[in-house]
Amino acid sequence: MSITLTDQDKITLWTAAWGAVSLMSAAGAAGSAHRAGTEGSIALTSATGLVGHVLAKKPKGAKLNGKSVAELADTVLPALTAAMSLLKEQAPAEAGNFRSTVIIAIDAATRTHQGEPSPTMAEMARKITEALDAA
Repeated sequence: MSITLTDQDKITLWTAAWGAVSLMSAAGAAGSAHRAGTEGSIALTSATGLVGHVLAKKPKGAKLNGKSVAELADTVLPALTAAMSLLKEQAPAEAGNFRSTVIIAIDAATRTHQGEPSPTMAEMARKITEALDAA
């Protein structure tokens, strides 16, 4: 069965995944925001399947804006839940692929720090995981 996502579906998936990496990068600003963003980005660009195709190219109209981490989170966290909901409905196997891709990306971003992740990064990872699992 071929799955066809609308342009809005693609924007939602892209915003959710790339936004999660952006949130992890912001949470790691005290250490190395650039390294966290790079490691998370590598994980997203390594995705396969339908999810990999969607994440490989920024859809027209997709934006990740915010003057603060709170504003970014107001967009990204609901997008994570929405992405999981739409994939569970349209392509259950891809829902698992999406969730594991995002989890790997946040783990990669977190591992850029020596030893344990900072409390800030651990809390952001918890919020992202909670949003994924809310669907």
